[in-house]
Amino acid sequence: MELQTMHTQLAERLNGRELVSATISQPRLKSNDIKRIKLKPVIIRNEYHIQFEYQHEHILKHENLSVDEAAAKLEAIFDDFRQALFQFTEEKVQIQISKKFKVSWKAEGTAAKTAELSHNRKKQYLLEDGVPYPFLVRLGVQSSDGKVKKQKYDKFRQINRFIEFIDDALEHLPKDRTVRILDFGSGKSYLTFALYHYLRIEKGLDLRVTGLDLKKEVIEECQKIADDLQYEQLEFLVGDINEYNEESAVDMVVTLHACDTATDMALSRAVKWNASVILSVPCCQHELNSQIGAPELGPMLQHGLIKERLSALATDSIRAEILSLVGYETQLMEFIDLENTPKNILIRAYKTGKKPASGQLERYKAFTQLLSAEPFLENELQHLL
Repeated sequence: MELQTMHTQLAERLNGRELVSATISQPRLKSNDIKRIKLKPVIIRNEYHIQFEYQHEHILKHENLSVDEAAAKLEAIFDDFRQALFQFTEEKVQIQISKKFKVSWKAEGTAAKTAELSHNRKKQYLLEDGVPYPFLVRLGVQSSDGKVKKQKYDKFRQINRFIEFIDDALEHLPKDRTVRILDFGSGKSYLTFALYHYLRIEKGLDLRVTGLDLKKEVIEECQKIADDLQYEQLEFLVGDINEYNEESAVDMVVTLHACDTATDMALSRAVKWNASVILSVPCCQHELNSQIGAPELGPMLQHGLIKERLSALATDSIRAEILSLVGYETQLMEFIDLENTPKNILIRAYKTGKKPASGQLERYKAFTQLLSAEPFLENELQHLL
């Protein structure tokens, strides 16, 4: 098939509103900043659009286009990508494009369920309001009949958002042995219980989960709840991240709101354990705030509030870059909505072993030198950089 014929076929299907979903992958050039593109139809203000999700190395970007705009955008995209999988309402189409732009078009007649298109539809959660979950009832998020308590709805949303990240990480976890998971700074352990429930109860994984925190009373209460619910592969221990040396290998490390360099210590431990998945929501970040000294940023740094926010953003950027440099695919994601808490950035990292891009280490060094930063995490992982 010729390239123009492919574009015509795709445009016809888009105009016929047959698209259910699509994934475009395999960029022709390694230097291409966009690694993957996903498509889906959405309704915005009663108008039909195609949403493009661009997956960069560290961030996601979205663009909503009309059908004609989407067809034109696809023509440009396929100059730079070699593979695509389109799911239409009545068929699945696998596309391969050769170096000489010859198209292999393989169609398979498999009908797909048409998705709800409203861009502003009610959020569908992995844990449903109205369905009682024993751990949510015990933690006071739900009443015994499964109704989410009004004052706990933000917590319910946060738990579901976290489970979405856990669900995305499933493909990176081992399937042929016990999955080892550590949660540093587990606190009241809403998310630790949610993680265990979703992976063990709903997905049936063989796993062992440990929640670690310094607060003895909180740990004792969490352990009692785990025992009462017969969560036999979930344990809670009193301990400090800096002193925890009980493991030689871990599959997933979670750290939520560990203060200042405690987050960096947890990230360092995760890397040294060769963890496949890291999920980290940092808390207060003082290290860079006390170091930063860039004259070029004087108009910002003269304001304490701006300096604090800049330091926090730069700290998480440095963490993400270091993880990328030592073989992780790393993204900074929004954890929950901004109106709920300013501490809403989640660092998500998957172990790939991929070597850093040419010049990436030099770019990182230039950034830290600009800020006069001497990051704790860099020092911890210096032997890997």
